[in-house]
Amino acid sequence: MKQLSATPSITIIGMGALGILYGDIFTRKLGRESVTFLADKERIHKYETENVYCNGNLCHFQMASKAEPADFLIFAVKGTALDEAIELARPAVNEDTIILSLLNGISSEEIIASKIKQGHIIHCIAQGMDAVKLGNELTYAHIGELRIGTPESSRRPFLAQVETLLHTAGIPCIVEEDIIHRLWGKWMLNVGVNQVVMVSEGTYKTVQESGKQRDMMIAAMEEVLNLSICANTGVTGDDLNNYVALIDTLNPDGMPSMRQDGILKRRTEVDLFAGTVITMAKEYGLDVPVNQMLYDKIKKMEAEMLHD
Repeated sequence: MKQLSATPSITIIGMGALGILYGDIFTRKLGRESVTFLADKERIHKYETENVYCNGNLCHFQMASKAEPADFLIFAVKGTALDEAIELARPAVNEDTIILSLLNGISSEEIIASKIKQGHIIHCIAQGMDAVKLGNELTYAHIGELRIGTPESSRRPFLAQVETLLHTAGIPCIVEEDIIHRLWGKWMLNVGVNQVVMVSEGTYKTVQESGKQRDMMIAAMEEVLNLSICANTGVTGDDLNNYVALIDTLNPDGMPSMRQDGILKRRTEVDLFAGTVITMAKEYGLDVPVNQMLYDKIKKMEAEMLHD
């Protein structure tokens, strides 16, 4: 296994909230020459014209339209842009490249692995950050943490390299012994809160109060719990209750990413949430009426938004 240098090369694809958040931290800690944002020429021109700011400071990111082999490749795009990002990033991967996906859901790692045959994928969850991106400006007070892990013992040396990189950059991280359990728990949370707030056109308060929307959120999460039992991923009723309790601590006036996409009239990540639930439910012969209803409603809302 290749040993990392003191200044490893990091390629990031995606300049949304998480891409800018971590790109800025890596650039400040490791140096501009260590971090490259990969984008098409149109997006690079937009960046050079409009600039990008993080907590009021101008970001001096290194940009490239053609990928070079990297020690670390980080996917920080929306699920709707993953296929395009994979094609753009493919040349950045060689046999030693370590790949991290910051996407929501439980399927991005599998999708990346099926299309990029080289490299070593380390599972990752981003949580606890309060980053908000409006236009070309990102603001945040809490950088949150990354939960990392691998279900394959052969990849533990690469997991250790990710942990070292994050600690060097000052990014909080926790190594999970059972990362699949953690991924499914976070996915269950998103399946409930993201989709119900979206169809309700509300905020976190919408599902924090007793009533139809809260019941709908819990029912959508219970369908994921049933899938987890079939898939043997370890999610329990206690996990569900803990995530509902977590939702109750959030700013009532805040809103999850899917609702923000709806307000901005962008395609949502419904295929990573209800879409995946529906596909897996067919494999196990389960009925998932709540997620089917949410999927249909969100797809209809998307069609109306994108048509306007």
